[in-house]
Amino acid sequence: MNTGKIPVVGVTLDAEKPGGYSKFPWYALRTNYMDAIAAAGGLPVALPHNADLAEAYLDRISALVVTGGAFDVDPALYGVDDRHEKVTLKQGRTAAELALLRGALARNMPVLGICGGQQLLAVALGGTLIQHIPDAVPNALAHEQPNPRDEAGHAVTVTPGTLLHRIVGATEMHVNSSHHQAVATPGPHAIVDAVAADGVIEGIEDPRYKFCLGVQWHPEFHIDQGDARIFQALMAAI
Repeated sequence: MNTGKIPVVGVTLDAEKPGGYSKFPWYALRTNYMDAIAAAGGLPVALPHNADLAEAYLDRISALVVTGGAFDVDPALYGVDDRHEKVTLKQGRTAAELALLRGALARNMPVLGICGGQQLLAVALGGTLIQHIPDAVPNALAHEQPNPRDEAGHAVTVTPGTLLHRIVGATEMHVNSSHHQAVATPGPHAIVDAVAADGVIEGIEDPRYKFCLGVQWHPEFHIDQGDARIFQALMAAI
């Protein structure tokens, strides 16, 4: 990691329609995303949804974190015409995040995808998604966990020898779970580095890049001791 200056980490925002906070469209993000990056030694900055400005933002940041949210990636982006009735879109957000992801990967910039950010990362790497886990995975775990999101929902098995395994130093993590979609295939060059007991993919990485990692859970909650190490490893890759 660079010394002297605090590395700037771009963090993607969520967006909401008018109502609640404002009568006009507004951005949103949980504070623990920013707190986790700052605790790891980064200077987090929020990235609005303007795909045309992606390259300008990438010129000014040293790493990219693509966050989660209560929405889905358009199946058309991974070559599927049919859209499950449970799929909801935020196309402006997805377009901006995809432009940022593709630009960051082209620069070999450290990238971390979290929850929906991992799913979009898989798509950017040429992968595909499960549109609705309950309809696609027999005897699936409760990936929309009933207990609070700041508690573990289930365990994941980490694949030995992967980047994730080197980072967390364990073959099992206890993670939270808040998703109805998941990665189906990670892309032709990417690999799976974590799975749940029901076979749902929980982590992906692409060894072609110096740091290209996606996790299906929310490590910003620091539930497992490996979660903080993920952000520390992101900063170390800058």
